[in-house]
Amino acid sequence: MDFTTLSARQGKLMVSVGDSFTEGMCDDTLPDGTFRGWADRVAERLAQDDPQLRYANLAVRGKLIGQIERDQVPLAASMDADVITLAGGLNDVLRPRCDIELVEAKLRSCLEQLATEKATVVMFLPTDPRRRMRGSQRLMPNTHRLMKLVEGFAETHGVVVVDLFSARVFDDPRLWAEDRLHLSPEGHRRVAEAVLQALGAEEGFDWRAGLPPARPAPWFRARRQDLRWIRIYLLPWIGRRLTGKSSGDGRPAKRPEPTLVADATSNPAADATS
Repeated sequence: MDFTTLSARQGKLMVSVGDSFTEGMCDDTLPDGTFRGWADRVAERLAQDDPQLRYANLAVRGKLIGQIERDQVPLAASMDADVITLAGGLNDVLRPRCDIELVEAKLRSCLEQLATEKATVVMFLPTDPRRRMRGSQRLMPNTHRLMKLVEGFAETHGVVVVDLFSARVFDDPRLWAEDRLHLSPEGHRRVAEAVLQALGAEEGFDWRAGLPPARPAPWFRARRQDLRWIRIYLLPWIGRRLTGKSSGDGRPAKRPEPTLVADATSNPAADATS
């Protein structure tokens, strides 16, 4: 479905499912304490053409694809949405003993439950971590398998695929938060624009364009930042892996019920590219 047709349909429902990427981790914080995130930004833009747009975001940080399939997808499928965004599986790939065949099966199950004649389903090719994260090469075989699966969904189910993998702008550390794992507000702004353009919206800006050159940090400051990252982010992450805990344990869905964007976000009139 193209953006013109989608925009003409009034009273639409947008539902997002996934993990921290879709929850909006490390974007601007809203008054209720949640993060804004690219999905909120997309909903805000869609609501400019459809003030009656309702929006639900079921994503929870740290969730594996099996948890997304079990806890989020059946609820999303029951909502009869017009636009559904689905992102998941990378938390599984990050784990050393990832069963990629099981991940593929779970992701396929998610799509089959969500894909309807009415719904426009949006999925992603993830950003390429190799140029910004040391040691990420080990993730690439499984990442490529997920990418091939998603690309196949475009042919078999008409999924709208947002290609973040080929966008070199995501090599820029300024598009990433201090934890180096989640997007910064600028990163979320870029992803929102990428989604909108993939849906066929008029270009708001070139989301692939590089940022102005940044002055390199002095060596000692960069090393101090590395040590801080290890202490605050890497070691706790390793600890959670060893104990089987997740940052999303006990955390409710971000926006479990479909509500008008005017009620679901603090800035409903904001352009997704702002």
